[in-house]
Formats: sequence, C-alpha cells, structure tokens
Amino acid sequence: MFRNLEAYLQALERRGELKRIRVPVSSELEITEIADRMVKTGGPALLFETVVGKDFPVAIGLFGTRERTAFALGVRDLDELSEKVARLLELKPGRGGISALMGLLPKLPMLKGFFPKRVRKAPVQEVILKGEAVDLFRLPILKCWPLDGGPFLTLPLVITKDPETGELNVGMYRMQVLDKRSTAMHWQLHKVGRQHLEKARKLGKKLEVAVALGGDPILTYAATAPLPPLPGVSEFHLAGFLRGAPLELTRGVTVDLPVPAEAEFVLEGYIDPEEPLVEEGPFGDHTGFYTPVDLYPRFHVTAITHRKRAIYPATIVGVPPMEDAYLIEASERLFLPPLRLILPEVVDYHMPPEGVAHNWVNVALRKAYPGQAYKVAYGMLGLGQMMFAKVIVAVDGDVPVRPGFQTLLEALKHALPGRDTLLLRGPMDVLDHSSRGFAFGGKLILDGTRKLPEEGGEGPFTPRAHQELPHEPEVVAQRQWPGIWGVALRKERPGQAWALAERLLKAPQSTGIRLLLLADHDVLLTPEEVLWAVLNNIDPERDARVMPGVEGPVLVLDGTRKFSEEGFDRVWPERIRMDPRIKALVDSRWEEYGL
Repeated sequence: MFRNLEAYLQALERRGELKRIRVPVSSELEITEIADRMVKTGGPALLFETVVGKDFPVAIGLFGTRERTAFALGVRDLDELSEKVARLLELKPGRGGISALMGLLPKLPMLKGFFPKRVRKAPVQEVILKGEAVDLFRLPILKCWPLDGGPFLTLPLVITKDPETGELNVGMYRMQVLDKRSTAMHWQLHKVGRQHLEKARKLGKKLEVAVALGGDPILTYAATAPLPPLPGVSEFHLAGFLRGAPLELTRGVTVDLPVPAEAEFVLEGYIDPEEPLVEEGPFGDHTGFYTPVDLYPRFHVTAITHRKRAIYPATIVGVPPMEDAYLIEASERLFLPPLRLILPEVVDYHMPPEGVAHNWVNVALRKAYPGQAYKVAYGMLGLGQMMFAKVIVAVDGDVPVRPGFQTLLEALKHALPGRDTLLLRGPMDVLDHSSRGFAFGGKLILDGTRKLPEEGGEGPFTPRAHQELPHEPEVVAQRQWPGIWGVALRKERPGQAWALAERLLKAPQSTGIRLLLLADHDVLLTPEEVLWAVLNNIDPERDARVMPGVEGPVLVLDGTRKFSEEGFDRVWPERIRMDPRIKALVDSRWEEYGL
C-alpha cells in the first residue's frame, strides 16, 4: 500500500517508472499529447512540475501499464487479486456451527483494513479555501481533446451519501469546469450518484457532495470498481481490504461527509436538484469518440481543501489502448471469484481493450451440456454493469480468453453463423452512440464452444486467409486473417455496406471466412483498430446479418457510419483526433521535455 500519492510517485521513481518534466507545459492539449504517446508505448508515468498559469503540478499515467497497475494495487500481478478474493470467499459446504466459525478465523487478518479509521487532523486540510477564495482555475485541470467543451476533471473520487439510508458511495464521474466555483457532474442514468440525487429531489433537499483527488492509488481504483450494492459496504471498505490497512477518513469542512485524509485535494459543495440542468460536453471519451452535449446537474463548490505541496492527478481517455484498460482488467480479476460463485462453470473471462469495457466480453467455460454457453452469457448479462455488454464470445475452458483477437479466431472455428449466433436486446451504456435508442439496443452472443450432437455437432471448416483479394472500386483497404475478412470503405449512401458485402461474399476469397467486418475508410486494418471501430459502431440487432458465402454462412458486421435512412436518428459522433498543430508542437519540444 501507499500512504498517499506522493509516496506512490516516489516508489515509481525508484523503479524508474516516473519521468519529471521540468519545462513549462500547457494543460490545454499539450499534456494530453505527451501522455497519450507514453501510454501507447508503455512509457513511464509523468510528473509535470510547471504548468503554465496554474499553481500545482500534474501527475499522469499512474496506471499506464498492466505491471504498474499491479504495483499500484500492491500485487505482483493482477491475477493475484483473484486469488486474494477467492481465499476470502472460499466456502466449506456442509460445515456449520463451531466448525464454520473456526474455519473463518484464518481469514480475519485479510479483513484487518476493511473498516475505515476516522481521524481529526488531515493533510488534505492543511490549506482551506472558502467562498470567494475558491478558484478552480488555479488547478491544472486538463482540456484533453480539441473538441472538448472545456477542461474536465478525469480522476475525481465523488463521494455522496444516500439521503434515505445514509449509505456512502464513491464513484468516478467526469466533471467539466463551468466557472471558478462550479462544474457539471456527469451522473449517467445508471449511476449511484444519480440515484442519490433523485432521492434528494423527492425529499426536497440539496445533496452534499465531496470530490477527492489523489491519495492511495488503491482508492482511485476502488472508485472505478463495479462494486455491487451491499448494505454498509462502500468503496472505502474495498480500498481498505485491498490495501490491508484502514483508510483514514476525516470530516469535510463544509459538508457532513467523510473524505480521505491523505488526498491531495478535496472539493466540497452541493447539487441542488431543483436547479436547471446545465449543458455538458462534448468530451473525448473512453470509447474513442466524442460524447455529444447533454444536460447534467451543476455542482457548486463551497470549499477547496488541499495539502501544502499538493499534486493534481489526472488521466486521459480516448482511442485504446489507454490506462483505463488496466483498471478494467483489475476489476475483471477482482470479480472473477464472485462470478464463479454464481456461474461455477466459468473458467475465466476478459474484456479486451478494443471493446472499451462494455462492447466485447470473452468467456471460457467448462461445458457439460447443450446450450450451456448461452446459459452463461444470460447469467453474465444479469450481473451489475455486465448488463451493458454488447458482444459476448463464449469458448471452451481450455481456450485462453486473452489476447482477445486470438480468442475470437479460435471461437470462429466452432461457431457456424446463424446456428451459433443469437441476437438479444437490453440495456446499453449511455455512451454507446450506435445503439437503436439512448441506453437501449441490441446484443450478440457468439457460441464458439465445441458443439455437442444436440447442438448440431462439429462440421468441417478450415479457416483461411487469402493473399489475393477481389478488386472492388468502393473498397479503400482490405485484409484477411484466418476466418476473418476486414474491409474499409468510403461510405456515401444508405445500404452501401450491405450491397458491398453481398458482392464480396460471392467471390472465391470468402472460402474459409466466417466473419466479415465492414469499417469506415479512415480505420486502419489492424486487428485492434478494426475491432474497436466496428464494435463501437454497431447495434447488433440492426447491423449484424448472416449472409451466404461461397462455402457457407458468414456473419457480417456493418461497422460503418449510419445514415438516417438506415433507421438511425441520433447524433453520430466524431472520432477523437489530436490537433495537428499540437502534434507538431510536441514533436518540436520532445528533446526539451527530456523524453
């Protein structure tokens, strides 16, 4: 564990995983471009000591590699998180009474940090600013991408209390700075903070809010974890369990909420549910696209408290890979043992970075009877935030679930499109821009397990990748992998992608192909980018079809931009791209940064 952010940065520096940038840099776009290059090349965390026009340094890339994330969470490898939880949840069927109690005794040390510790004095309250002294513009809050609506806090730990039950929640929700003393609060439809606000509205009360920045990186992770609703248990407890020592909390200065004593900053204030909502966005999000302007509540800041030598923590999200992928993998590992309690046949699961968490899930299972892959997929769709999953690929237990593309190739050897694919409908992440409606759309299950006789059995199939591909004037680029055909086209009219797919699949090069991926012209045909683009841009119910190929049925996914004539009446967002002038600036200053 690390007592605070400074202790973590010092540990990273000793490991050679922190680079100090001593020359002045801008919090508008420049830091993003540098940090993006670092995370995509597995580079170090960065500490920008001087930010133009701001009073505090910026730390970024704190979870920038799988190994660094494990280090932040106090383990040698993220798989150790599964082992830790599995030991805690290990049950002894048939044992009760004194025997059961004695069986729990060895596990008590694992819970020694579970309950937070209250303290009166806190480093985060060394400096207290209230009223007119509150000025969010002193903080180096990043404007991450060119089309962002303004600067956004990207690693905030938002603390609220249920107005009815008193239950605490610590969540991570982006916050756009509106002025010196207020921000928008991006509380989406399904978030706990949103539920607390609705309860406050019914009670005719304002909702107190505290926003912590920094502290032990374990707490930052815990705020992102999909913790199920358990009475009396919050993300503070999860952080204490993971760090093996109690999290120290103190009372806010102007709000009756506990705040992390070792945080770098705390923003205190309230949201008035009767106040008109404010416009928030656009924001370059973790999907790799901009989320459009929408209406969200305004957070009024009544106080800022901070350490005397505070460091502002930040992250960036965008086209993967980004560091949020490693936080997602940490949650995968942490929640694998509870998943197995509910679905014991599950061997492993993985959410590949290309799926930006909710678009793609691989699951491996020990299959014993017909239809079991669907049973597992249905069960997973009923678990918490897994309800947002768009595509679930099931494979046998001896198939590794990562890297994701290799798992997909293996699944296609045993998945006959049509027979072994199933379309469903359900809740979607509100950030999904391609679904048929807001937070509602189609889902796809692909059963890539070996088929039993009752399921139709295994048929002859040899995946192929042809070197010479058919010439098509509308095709900008194309490439095949064994069993998969990726195509990029410049789409100009409704229905164009389907017509192209029909022509391509009549060609002899569709032999040995079971999946055709259609993408827009600006998508690079690497496995990672084409899957990222296509999965972002489909509603499976509308955009997945089984079409005849030369050798048999082929699953076609139309991942191109949709027109209104194709039944799409929502805003189609822009892909995130950095301003070329900022890229040129960073190129010219690279040696100056010391990188």
